[in-house]
Amino acid sequence: MTQAKSSTPAARQIHFGATIHGPGGHHAGWRHPDAVIDASINPDFAKDVARRAEAGKFDFVFIADGLHINAKSVPHFLNRFEPLTLLSALSSVTERLGLVGTLSTSYSEPFTVARQFASLDHLSRGRAGWNVVTSPLEGSARNFSRDHHPEHAERYRIASEYLDVTKGLWDSWEEDAFVRDRESGVFFDPAKLHTLDHKGTYFSVEGPLNVGRTPQGRPILFQAGASEDGKKLAARHADAVFTHHDTLAEAQAYYADLKRQVVEGGRSEDDLRVFQGIGVILGRTAEEAEQRYQDTLKLLTVESAIDHLGRFFEHHDFSQYPLDAPFPDIGDLGSNSFKSGTDKIKAKARERGLTLRQVALEAAAPRPHFIGTPETVADELQRWFESRATDGFIVGGGTPTAFSEFVEHVVPILQRRGLYRRDYEGRTLRDHLGLPYPENRYAVAS
Repeated sequence: MTQAKSSTPAARQIHFGATIHGPGGHHAGWRHPDAVIDASINPDFAKDVARRAEAGKFDFVFIADGLHINAKSVPHFLNRFEPLTLLSALSSVTERLGLVGTLSTSYSEPFTVARQFASLDHLSRGRAGWNVVTSPLEGSARNFSRDHHPEHAERYRIASEYLDVTKGLWDSWEEDAFVRDRESGVFFDPAKLHTLDHKGTYFSVEGPLNVGRTPQGRPILFQAGASEDGKKLAARHADAVFTHHDTLAEAQAYYADLKRQVVEGGRSEDDLRVFQGIGVILGRTAEEAEQRYQDTLKLLTVESAIDHLGRFFEHHDFSQYPLDAPFPDIGDLGSNSFKSGTDKIKAKARERGLTLRQVALEAAAPRPHFIGTPETVADELQRWFESRATDGFIVGGGTPTAFSEFVEHVVPILQRRGLYRRDYEGRTLRDHLGLPYPENRYAVAS
């Protein structure tokens, strides 16, 4: 089926995604009295979030993933759905909502992944998105019969070639290749079938893909790395980027730099959307919102916060250090895992003179920047958006009820201000994001 080509709306509007990420809140969010305690493995919970997001006209829901756990991992990481399986289920209970899932280029094969996401795009009639990650955790290698985890820069070199392969496979079939003419007996036009025959540094893939051209031309590509290697990968390949910054100035600098790299790579800056990941806590008053945040902190123990901090640093055991002494000098630890995040944690600790206790509690239960009344939160979202700090936001609840409250109370404010859609204008995720349709390379060449 040929998909109508998308175009960027004349009036710039905020984009929203919603994360389906356990029960909401922080490391100990499952203890909250309003939490669905088995949210990470509860299909009804996921369906409810997806339906609420679609009612709020969100662009997509997003499901994160990881490939290594231990007893100190975030509780809802210990037992959770594989993203593509869950997204396939959600495709049957939604009609317009985009469906985005994480999958690693370090521990999967391009042909399989191209096939999986093409299948999801067909199943959902054009709503699939892939969050491309390189896997930050060292322990992942031991789950995939590997002797070692590739170093940071090499993981991104692998990912870049990986995306060359998957994008090539998605062009295996031109849009009208399948004739299916009963009378003539012609099922497909052989001239519109193309073999990739890729031979590179990391992959050798012949093709063609055994799934036809998808409704979006190809699934939407998301990327979440904020390191320099991550930004280079995003500028070349991504349709959208997930990121997180604590201040407006940091977000503006990142946004301008990434858009610059996109343009320098020969694309338009409108070919890529930037999303800030945010936590939200709402209240009828600022005081009520603040109290809600303070109540969530009571659920967290210092011991669990220390365990959570260790995950970012290759599961380093921070319990060996004095809690109220300055954050320890751990050298380059973390540079081969969550590099941009661990660099930021170490820099903050050094600049602010934080103790290990303070660093751990801030990492495990960060104070949401978007906290207050619905009007206050809407004002701040508008400020970030209009200041070119972001194109949109991925909303995570700072409490288990925060997301539903956001849809009910904040979304209507932004709609009244003309900053956010009142209804979907298209059917595909590409339509929602206002991204250009990718022409098949072989059709263009002919």
